[in-house]
Amino acid sequence: MGDKKRFTSSRKLDHLRICAEEDIERGDAGFSDIRFVHNALPECDMAAIDRRTRFLSRTFSSPLFISAMTGGHPETKAVNARLARAAERFGIGMGVGSQRAALENPDLADTFSVVRDEAPHAFLVANLGAVQLRDHGIEWAERAIAMIGADAIAIHLNFLQEAIQPEGDHNAAGCLGAVQALCRDTKTPVIVKETGSGISAETARMCWGAGVAAIDVGGSGGTSWSAVESVRAGKNRNTADRNNKILGEDFADWGIPTVVSLCEVLASPGSVIASGGVRTGLDMAKALALGADLCGMALPLLPPALESDEALKQAIDAIHRQLDVAMFLTGSARVADLKKARVFVTGKTRQMIEKDNPAGIR
Repeated sequence: MGDKKRFTSSRKLDHLRICAEEDIERGDAGFSDIRFVHNALPECDMAAIDRRTRFLSRTFSSPLFISAMTGGHPETKAVNARLARAAERFGIGMGVGSQRAALENPDLADTFSVVRDEAPHAFLVANLGAVQLRDHGIEWAERAIAMIGADAIAIHLNFLQEAIQPEGDHNAAGCLGAVQALCRDTKTPVIVKETGSGISAETARMCWGAGVAAIDVGGSGGTSWSAVESVRAGKNRNTADRNNKILGEDFADWGIPTVVSLCEVLASPGSVIASGGVRTGLDMAKALALGADLCGMALPLLPPALESDEALKQAIDAIHRQLDVAMFLTGSARVADLKKARVFVTGKTRQMIEKDNPAGIR
């Protein structure tokens, strides 16, 4: 394996370990500023709550989506297998981590393809960086899709992380055109996904105009990849890495909070995944009430995914119980009803939303 390919793979393991072991959450996603109007007469049966929802012409048993986490190193295969078994068991969707390492080195493909082996019926989302799409074109996208038998492909935007990495891709020119070409030339639905800095209304309009099928907002307030890179740099001792550690912390709070980004993206019609600091079933309920179609979680599921299938099942069951209670207390027997539930928007979130959207959120 060449040095560049080996480095890409080892970086994936570094990222997984740092996310599992270090405090890398930064900012406020905004969910604490959203408060449901309590329904004292909910007129529905909590035991009969229907979590089913539709996304990209597929029916899911729950709006919980297992967001992209890992793959690309031999030690990540077991984690992806466990996450995939959970997706199959619960009838929910799942995304894999960036497939760049396996596209550079096909020997690593099984760290991703295992998800289709373990989840033959689940909605699976492939994952490729916008820069890799620009540089390698539809061939790499089609290979990523085929690798896991994907139902959709996410093109991730992680330019904050790239800017902090000394080895990162610092040239973003041409990425929008590459996304547009992919949407035109592939039959597989294309999702544009941010990785922790959020998507603005302006960027969303460009994405919809390029033909994307959905947007994953990936807002600020959860895992900060700038903080991850800062921790990673801090584990090395040379001067350049010390400087990158400081730079990573300087930008750890950068981005659009998830709730604000969600409201900005929802200003235009289209399918939307809310992710970034979604930590509970109550957070999910709030995002759905604002208009999200699915809610992505990664970090809350990582520790149980590293532990056992049973631990992961219990974690997802707990999230679903929280969602059920929130639906019950708003009189929402179905997810479609929850989208009509009334909420109060307070604090900094309200200030940020009203500054550019005085008429209110959708």
